[in-house]
Amino acid sequence: MYRDRAGYAGYRKIGYEFVEGNQMTQRILLTGGAGYIGSHTYVALVEAGYDVVILDNFSNAARDVPDRLAQLVNHNVQVIDADVLDRVKLDQVFADTRFDAVVHFAAFKAVGESVKEPLAYMQNNIGGLVTLMQAMAAAGVFRLVFSSSASVYGNNAQLPIPETAELSFGNPYGHSKLVCEQIIEQTVASDPRWTVGVLRYFNPVGAHESGLIGEDPAGIPDNLMPFIAKVAAGELPHISVFGGDYPTPDGTGVRDYIHVCDLADGHVLSVQSLFREGKGHLVNLGTGRGYSVLEMIAAYAKASGRDIPYQISPRRPGDAAASYADPRLAKDLIGFGAKRDLEDMCRSSWAWIVRHAQKTGA
Repeated sequence: MYRDRAGYAGYRKIGYEFVEGNQMTQRILLTGGAGYIGSHTYVALVEAGYDVVILDNFSNAARDVPDRLAQLVNHNVQVIDADVLDRVKLDQVFADTRFDAVVHFAAFKAVGESVKEPLAYMQNNIGGLVTLMQAMAAAGVFRLVFSSSASVYGNNAQLPIPETAELSFGNPYGHSKLVCEQIIEQTVASDPRWTVGVLRYFNPVGAHESGLIGEDPAGIPDNLMPFIAKVAAGELPHISVFGGDYPTPDGTGVRDYIHVCDLADGHVLSVQSLFREGKGHLVNLGTGRGYSVLEMIAAYAKASGRDIPYQISPRRPGDAAASYADPRLAKDLIGFGAKRDLEDMCRSSWAWIVRHAQKTGA
Protein backbone atom coordinates (compact mmCIF):
# COMPACT_ATOMS: atom_id res chain seq x y z
CA MET A 1 0.00 0.00 0.00
CA TYR A 2 1.09 3.59 -0.47
CA ARG A 3 0.23 6.63 1.60
CA ASP A 4 -0.88 9.97 0.19
CA ARG A 5 -0.06 13.39 1.63
CA ALA A 6 -2.63 12.94 4.38
CA GLY A 7 -1.24 9.52 5.28
CA TYR A 8 -4.19 7.62 3.83
CA ALA A 9 -3.38 4.07 2.81
CA GLY A 10 -4.85 3.36 -0.59
CA TYR A 11 -4.29 2.00 -4.08
CA ARG A 12 -1.98 3.18 -6.79
CA LYS A 13 -3.04 3.19 -10.43
CA ILE A 14 -0.58 1.39 -12.71
CA GLY A 15 -1.31 1.74 -16.40
CA TYR A 16 -4.95 0.85 -16.81
CA GLU A 17 -5.25 -1.44 -13.78
CA PHE A 18 -5.47 -0.82 -10.06
CA VAL A 19 -3.03 -2.97 -8.13
CA GLU A 20 -2.41 -3.16 -4.41
CA GLY A 21 0.87 -1.76 -3.15
CA ASN A 22 4.11 -1.30 -5.07
CA GLN A 23 4.95 -4.89 -6.00
CA MET A 24 3.80 -4.43 -9.61
CA THR A 25 5.07 -0.88 -10.07
CA GLN A 26 7.12 -0.58 -13.23
CA ARG A 27 10.37 1.36 -13.02
CA ILE A 28 11.22 3.81 -15.79
CA LEU A 29 14.62 5.36 -16.60
CA LEU A 30 14.18 8.89 -17.93
CA THR A 31 17.29 10.11 -19.78
CA GLY A 32 17.39 13.89 -20.00
CA GLY A 33 14.64 13.90 -17.40
CA ALA A 34 15.67 17.23 -15.87
CA GLY A 35 15.13 19.09 -19.14
CA TYR A 36 12.06 20.94 -20.34
CA ILE A 37 9.97 18.08 -21.74
CA GLY A 38 11.64 15.47 -19.55
CA SER A 39 10.74 17.21 -16.28
CA HIS A 40 7.08 17.53 -17.24
CA THR A 41 7.03 13.89 -18.31
CA TYR A 42 8.58 12.90 -14.98
CA VAL A 43 5.61 14.41 -13.16
CA ALA A 44 3.09 12.77 -15.49
CA LEU A 45 4.71 9.34 -15.13
CA VAL A 46 4.86 9.56 -11.34
CA GLU A 47 1.22 10.66 -11.22
CA ALA A 48 0.38 7.62 -13.38
CA GLY A 49 1.95 5.35 -10.77
CA TYR A 50 5.40 4.61 -12.20
CA ASP A 51 8.66 4.55 -10.25
CA VAL A 52 10.85 6.97 -12.21
CA VAL A 53 14.60 7.57 -12.13
CA ILE A 54 16.15 10.55 -13.93
CA LEU A 55 19.50 10.28 -15.70
CA ASP A 56 20.89 13.65 -16.79
CA ASN A 57 24.27 15.34 -17.18
CA PHE A 58 22.67 18.78 -16.60
CA SER A 59 24.34 20.26 -19.67
CA ASN A 60 21.03 21.90 -20.58
CA ALA A 61 19.07 21.74 -17.32
CA ALA A 62 19.19 23.63 -14.04
CA ARG A 63 20.62 21.79 -11.07
CA ASP A 64 17.62 22.68 -8.89
CA VAL A 65 15.05 21.02 -11.19
CA PRO A 66 14.95 17.82 -9.06
CA ASP A 67 14.20 19.94 -5.97
CA ARG A 68 11.29 21.59 -7.77
CA LEU A 69 10.06 18.22 -9.01
CA ALA A 70 10.17 16.93 -5.43
CA GLN A 71 7.75 19.69 -4.45
CA LEU A 72 5.37 18.61 -7.20
CA VAL A 73 5.39 14.87 -6.48
CA ASN A 74 5.83 15.15 -2.70
CA HIS A 75 8.79 12.81 -2.42
CA ASN A 76 12.51 12.74 -3.12
CA VAL A 77 13.50 12.51 -6.77
CA GLN A 78 15.95 9.80 -7.79
CA VAL A 79 18.65 11.35 -9.99
CA ILE A 80 21.73 9.87 -11.62
CA ASP A 81 24.26 12.44 -12.85
CA ALA A 82 25.59 10.79 -16.00
CA ASP A 83 25.96 11.13 -19.76
CA VAL A 84 24.30 8.74 -22.23
CA LEU A 85 27.60 8.62 -24.14
CA ASP A 86 29.29 7.00 -21.12
CA ARG A 87 28.82 3.25 -21.70
CA VAL A 88 30.67 2.26 -18.52
CA LYS A 89 28.38 4.43 -16.40
CA LEU A 90 25.26 3.20 -18.21
CA ASP A 91 26.25 -0.43 -17.63
CA GLN A 92 26.67 0.37 -13.94
CA VAL A 93 23.26 2.06 -13.82
CA PHE A 94 21.51 -0.97 -15.34
CA ALA A 95 23.49 -3.37 -13.15
CA ASP A 96 22.53 -1.48 -9.98
CA THR A 97 18.82 -1.08 -10.74
CA ARG A 98 16.21 -3.11 -12.60
CA PHE A 99 14.36 -1.02 -15.19
CA ASP A 100 11.29 -2.10 -17.12
CA ALA A 101 11.51 0.62 -19.79
CA VAL A 102 13.47 3.70 -20.83
CA VAL A 103 12.17 7.05 -22.08
CA HIS A 104 14.97 8.73 -23.99
CA PHE A 105 15.02 12.54 -24.13
CA ALA A 106 18.73 13.26 -23.75
CA ALA A 107 19.78 15.09 -26.92
CA PHE A 108 20.83 18.48 -28.24
CA LYS A 109 17.81 20.23 -29.76
CA ALA A 110 18.59 23.77 -31.02
CA VAL A 111 18.25 23.96 -34.80
CA GLY A 112 20.45 27.05 -35.18
CA GLU A 113 23.17 25.59 -33.01
CA SER A 114 23.08 22.35 -34.99
CA VAL A 115 23.91 24.27 -38.17
CA LYS A 116 26.98 25.72 -36.46
CA GLU A 117 28.03 22.49 -34.71
CA PRO A 118 26.82 19.53 -36.79
CA LEU A 119 29.47 17.11 -35.53
CA ALA A 120 28.50 17.73 -31.92
CA TYR A 121 24.86 17.01 -32.76
CA MET A 122 25.68 13.81 -34.60
CA GLN A 123 27.93 12.58 -31.82
CA ASN A 124 25.53 13.40 -28.99
CA ASN A 125 22.17 12.57 -30.55
CA ILE A 126 23.08 9.54 -32.66
CA GLY A 127 25.96 8.30 -30.51
CA GLY A 128 23.90 8.72 -27.35
CA LEU A 129 21.05 6.62 -28.73
CA VAL A 130 23.39 3.84 -29.92
CA THR A 131 25.25 3.70 -26.61
CA LEU A 132 22.00 3.67 -24.64
CA MET A 133 20.44 0.89 -26.73
CA GLN A 134 23.61 -1.19 -26.44
CA ALA A 135 23.55 -0.84 -22.66
CA MET A 136 19.83 -1.63 -22.56
CA ALA A 137 20.27 -4.77 -24.65
CA ALA A 138 23.16 -5.96 -22.47
CA ALA A 139 20.92 -5.53 -19.42
CA GLY A 140 17.92 -7.22 -21.05
CA VAL A 141 15.79 -4.06 -21.22
CA PHE A 142 13.99 -3.83 -24.55
CA ARG A 143 11.18 -1.29 -24.06
CA LEU A 144 12.03 2.22 -25.27
CA VAL A 145 10.13 5.44 -25.92
CA PHE A 146 12.14 7.71 -28.21
CA SER A 147 11.85 11.48 -28.39
CA SER A 148 11.76 12.28 -32.10
CA SER A 149 10.65 15.39 -33.97
CA ALA A 150 8.48 16.68 -36.78
CA SER A 151 11.75 18.00 -38.22
CA VAL A 152 12.09 14.58 -39.90
CA TYR A 153 9.41 15.76 -42.34
CA GLY A 154 11.63 18.60 -43.57
CA ASN A 155 9.57 21.22 -45.41
CA ASN A 156 6.83 18.80 -46.32
CA ALA A 157 4.04 20.44 -48.32
CA GLN A 158 1.44 17.81 -47.36
CA LEU A 159 -1.01 19.20 -44.78
CA PRO A 160 -1.92 17.98 -42.30
CA ILE A 161 1.24 15.87 -42.11
CA PRO A 162 0.63 12.13 -41.58
CA GLU A 163 3.23 9.67 -40.36
CA THR A 164 3.39 8.26 -43.89
CA ALA A 165 4.60 11.58 -45.37
CA GLU A 166 7.93 11.63 -47.18
CA LEU A 167 10.85 12.05 -44.80
CA SER A 168 13.69 14.52 -45.21
CA PHE A 169 15.59 17.11 -43.17
CA GLY A 170 16.53 20.75 -43.41
CA ASN A 171 19.26 20.97 -40.76
CA PRO A 172 21.66 18.76 -38.79
CA TYR A 173 19.25 18.48 -35.85
CA GLY A 174 16.53 17.04 -38.09
CA HIS A 175 19.11 14.82 -39.78
CA SER A 176 20.20 13.41 -36.43
CA LYS A 177 16.63 12.56 -35.46
CA LEU A 178 15.96 10.90 -38.80
CA VAL A 179 19.10 8.75 -38.50
CA CYS A 180 18.05 7.79 -34.96
CA GLU A 181 14.67 6.65 -36.25
CA GLN A 182 16.38 4.57 -38.93
CA ILE A 183 18.67 2.98 -36.34
CA ILE A 184 15.65 2.07 -34.22
CA GLU A 185 13.81 0.64 -37.23
CA GLN A 186 16.76 -1.53 -38.22
CA THR A 187 17.36 -2.68 -34.64
CA VAL A 188 13.73 -3.67 -34.13
CA ALA A 189 13.78 -5.57 -37.44
CA SER A 190 16.87 -7.48 -36.33
CA ASP A 191 15.67 -8.41 -32.84
CA PRO A 192 11.98 -9.03 -32.02
CA ARG A 193 12.56 -8.49 -28.32
CA TRP A 194 12.54 -4.72 -28.89
CA THR A 195 9.31 -2.74 -28.52
CA VAL A 196 9.78 0.97 -29.26
CA GLY A 197 7.44 3.94 -29.26
CA VAL A 198 8.70 6.71 -31.58
CA LEU A 199 7.03 10.05 -30.86
CA ARG A 200 7.35 12.84 -33.42
CA TYR A 201 6.80 16.11 -31.56
CA PHE A 202 5.61 19.22 -33.26
CA ASN A 203 6.21 22.44 -31.21
CA PRO A 204 6.09 22.01 -27.41
CA VAL A 205 5.21 25.17 -25.47
CA GLY A 206 3.78 26.23 -22.12
CA ALA A 207 4.62 25.10 -18.61
CA HIS A 208 3.27 23.16 -15.65
CA GLU A 209 0.27 24.83 -14.03
CA SER A 210 2.20 25.19 -10.75
CA GLY A 211 4.75 27.52 -12.34
CA LEU A 212 7.51 25.42 -10.76
CA ILE A 213 8.88 24.01 -14.02
CA GLY A 214 9.00 25.40 -17.55
CA GLU A 215 11.24 26.19 -20.49
CA ASP A 216 14.38 28.11 -19.52
CA PRO A 217 16.66 28.43 -22.57
CA ALA A 218 20.07 30.01 -22.09
CA GLY A 219 20.82 33.08 -24.20
CA ILE A 220 18.70 33.98 -27.22
CA PRO A 221 15.88 31.40 -27.59
CA ASP A 222 15.77 29.25 -30.70
CA ASN A 223 11.99 28.77 -30.59
CA LEU A 224 9.12 31.23 -30.93
CA MET A 225 7.27 31.15 -27.62
CA PRO A 226 10.32 31.50 -25.35
CA PHE A 227 11.39 34.41 -27.55
CA ILE A 228 7.96 36.03 -27.19
CA ALA A 229 8.14 35.44 -23.43
CA LYS A 230 11.48 37.22 -23.16
CA VAL A 231 10.11 40.20 -25.10
CA ALA A 232 7.04 40.28 -22.84
CA ALA A 233 9.33 40.19 -19.80
CA GLY A 234 11.41 43.08 -21.17
CA GLU A 235 14.55 41.00 -21.64
CA LEU A 236 14.55 41.47 -25.43
CA PRO A 237 13.36 44.58 -27.36
CA HIS A 238 11.19 43.00 -30.06
CA ILE A 239 10.44 39.89 -32.07
CA SER A 240 11.71 39.50 -35.61
CA VAL A 241 8.96 37.84 -37.63
CA PHE A 242 10.69 36.08 -40.51
CA GLY A 243 8.39 36.47 -43.48
CA GLY A 244 5.14 38.39 -43.80
CA ASP A 245 4.19 37.28 -47.29
CA TYR A 246 3.56 33.55 -46.95
CA PRO A 247 0.36 32.08 -48.45
CA THR A 248 -1.26 31.94 -44.99
CA PRO A 249 -4.20 33.93 -43.57
CA ASP A 250 -2.02 36.74 -42.20
CA GLY A 251 1.15 36.16 -44.23
CA THR A 252 3.20 34.75 -41.33
CA GLY A 253 4.32 31.16 -40.81
CA VAL A 254 1.88 28.68 -39.30
CA ARG A 255 2.94 25.92 -36.90
CA ASP A 256 1.33 23.26 -34.70
CA TYR A 257 1.95 24.17 -31.04
CA ILE A 258 1.24 21.59 -28.35
CA HIS A 259 1.15 22.17 -24.59
CA VAL A 260 4.09 20.46 -22.92
CA CYS A 261 1.76 18.81 -20.38
CA ASP A 262 -0.25 17.26 -23.24
CA LEU A 263 3.06 16.08 -24.68
CA ALA A 264 4.00 14.58 -21.30
CA ASP A 265 0.67 12.75 -21.19
CA GLY A 266 1.50 11.35 -24.62
CA HIS A 267 4.64 9.74 -23.19
CA VAL A 268 2.62 8.10 -20.43
CA LEU A 269 0.23 6.68 -23.01
CA SER A 270 3.17 5.47 -25.10
CA VAL A 271 4.74 3.68 -22.13
CA GLN A 272 1.41 2.15 -21.17
CA SER A 273 0.91 0.94 -24.73
CA LEU A 274 4.31 -0.79 -24.78
CA PHE A 275 3.44 -2.69 -21.61
CA ARG A 276 -0.15 -3.41 -22.63
CA GLU A 277 0.22 -4.26 -26.31
CA GLY A 278 3.75 -5.66 -26.40
CA LYS A 279 4.42 -3.95 -29.73
CA GLY A 280 5.79 -0.61 -30.86
CA HIS A 281 4.29 2.41 -32.58
CA LEU A 282 5.34 5.55 -34.43
CA VAL A 283 3.02 8.54 -34.07
CA ASN A 284 2.78 12.32 -34.33
CA LEU A 285 2.18 14.26 -31.13
CA GLY A 286 0.48 17.48 -32.17
CA THR A 287 -2.90 19.19 -32.00
CA GLY A 288 -3.81 18.98 -35.67
CA ARG A 289 -4.19 22.72 -36.14
CA GLY A 290 -1.77 25.55 -36.75
CA TYR A 291 -1.33 29.05 -35.33
CA SER A 292 0.46 31.85 -37.13
CA VAL A 293 3.28 33.87 -35.62
CA LEU A 294 1.00 36.91 -35.30
CA GLU A 295 -1.69 34.80 -33.61
CA MET A 296 0.91 33.60 -31.11
CA ILE A 297 2.08 37.13 -30.39
CA ALA A 298 -1.50 38.37 -29.88
CA ALA A 299 -2.40 35.46 -27.59
CA TYR A 300 0.71 35.95 -25.47
CA ALA A 301 0.11 39.69 -25.23
CA LYS A 302 -3.38 38.96 -23.89
CA ALA A 303 -2.13 36.37 -21.38
CA SER A 304 0.69 38.57 -20.09
CA GLY A 305 -1.02 41.95 -20.30
CA ARG A 306 2.11 43.27 -21.99
CA ASP A 307 2.76 44.96 -25.32
CA ILE A 308 4.89 42.71 -27.52
CA PRO A 309 6.53 44.72 -30.33
CA TYR A 310 7.55 42.90 -33.50
CA GLN A 311 9.18 43.64 -36.83
CA ILE A 312 8.58 41.85 -40.11
CA SER A 313 11.90 40.62 -41.50
CA PRO A 314 12.80 38.73 -44.69
CA ARG A 315 12.00 35.03 -44.87
CA ARG A 316 14.62 32.61 -43.60
CA PRO A 317 15.87 30.09 -46.15
CA GLY A 318 14.27 26.70 -45.71
CA ASP A 319 11.30 27.79 -43.59
CA ALA A 320 7.97 26.25 -44.60
CA ALA A 321 4.84 28.39 -44.87
CA ALA A 322 2.85 25.98 -42.70
CA SER A 323 3.35 22.76 -40.77
CA TYR A 324 0.83 20.95 -38.61
CA ALA A 325 0.15 17.36 -37.65
CA ASP A 326 -2.39 14.80 -38.60
CA PRO A 327 -2.88 13.41 -35.05
CA ARG A 328 -5.38 10.67 -35.86
CA LEU A 329 -2.96 7.74 -35.68
CA ALA A 330 -1.86 8.70 -32.17
CA LYS A 331 -5.51 8.66 -31.13
CA ASP A 332 -6.06 5.25 -32.72
CA LEU A 333 -2.89 3.54 -31.46
CA ILE A 334 -2.26 4.99 -28.00
CA GLY A 335 -5.40 7.00 -27.20
CA PHE A 336 -3.69 10.39 -27.40
CA GLY A 337 -5.52 13.67 -27.89
CA ALA A 338 -4.38 17.17 -26.91
CA LYS A 339 -6.64 18.75 -24.27
CA ARG A 340 -5.14 22.21 -23.74
CA ASP A 341 -5.62 25.20 -26.05
CA LEU A 342 -3.56 28.25 -27.03
CA GLU A 343 -4.83 30.25 -24.07
CA ASP A 344 -3.63 27.51 -21.71
CA MET A 345 -0.24 27.45 -23.43
CA CYS A 346 0.32 31.20 -23.11
CA ARG A 347 -1.13 31.57 -19.61
CA SER A 348 0.99 28.74 -18.18
CA SER A 349 4.13 30.03 -19.91
CA TRP A 350 3.64 33.50 -18.46
CA ALA A 351 2.96 32.12 -14.96
CA TRP A 352 6.26 30.25 -15.19
CA ILE A 353 8.11 33.36 -16.40
CA VAL A 354 6.72 35.49 -13.55
CA ARG A 355 7.44 32.93 -10.85
CA HIS A 356 10.91 32.18 -12.20
CA ALA A 357 11.74 35.90 -12.32
CA GLN A 358 10.62 36.32 -8.70
CA LYS A 359 12.78 33.38 -7.62
CA THR A 360 15.88 34.58 -9.42
CA GLY A 361 15.30 38.26 -8.64
CA ALA A 362 15.26 39.18 -12.32
